[in-house]
Amino acid sequence: MTTPDRRLARYEDFHVGQRASFSKTISEADVERFADLTGDDNPLHVDEEFAGATFFGSRIAHGMLAGSLLSTVIGTLLPGTGAIYRAQSLTFLRPTRLGDRLTAWVEVAAIDPAAEVIELETGVDNQRGERVIEGAARVALIRS
Repeated sequence: MTTPDRRLARYEDFHVGQRASFSKTISEADVERFADLTGDDNPLHVDEEFAGATFFGSRIAHGMLAGSLLSTVIGTLLPGTGAIYRAQSLTFLRPTRLGDRLTAWVEVAAIDPAAEVIELETGVDNQRGERVIEGAARVALIRS
């Protein structure tokens, strides 16, 4: 990951259609750390025997682990430094499996400096180009 720009973002820095993304391969260690951090030890995520007996056939990563990659994009890339999350909707479309390479992306859908809001389309895709999560976010920017 490149070093993010530490200058506070401004509404005039953005335009509709602008995009940014971040990719990460989801490891067993990521799932274990997420379970430890959140306390979500659902056996679907942490118990191979249990998960193998479900229709998933194996362990899957927490949906919110995959969704949290959107925070990386919003907080470090677009809008980046000074972004304040106001809202996020997520629709989970398919599971993330351990070893999947996920790409979280955001696209500017609307900018309203008077209302101090940037509307973003958001999504997470896997290495096969399948949409794992889709949604929308609303962010504001810190005033300097």
